Amino acid sequence: MPRSITWLGHAAFRFGDMALIRRIYAPDIAVLPLGDHFAMRPREAAVAAELVGAKRIIPSHYGTFSLLTGTPEAMRDLLSSEVELIAPAPGERVDL
Repeated sequence: MPRSITWLGHAAFRFGDMALIRRIYAPDIAVLPLGDHFAMRPREAAVAAELVGAKRIIPSHYGTFSLLTGTPEAMRDLLSSEVELIAPAPGERVDL
């Protein structure tokens, strides 16, 4: 069972805050906005994942409409091998 989860909502460029989240809360799971437009690009999301320090990352927003071109697959290539990327299909249930 995870100790804590953080949801970064629409935070696109609050990287200093992400380092504080890691330092204060040390989340086990982080939900990060991914999509390119209105959200983080895969590279930005990978950096955010590193700063937050969670070992399990769940991207959100991606694939919701055609303007959002960032994908979990592109993000996966940029993450540390120690980080698990959980990318459910829309409507898919995920047991954490």
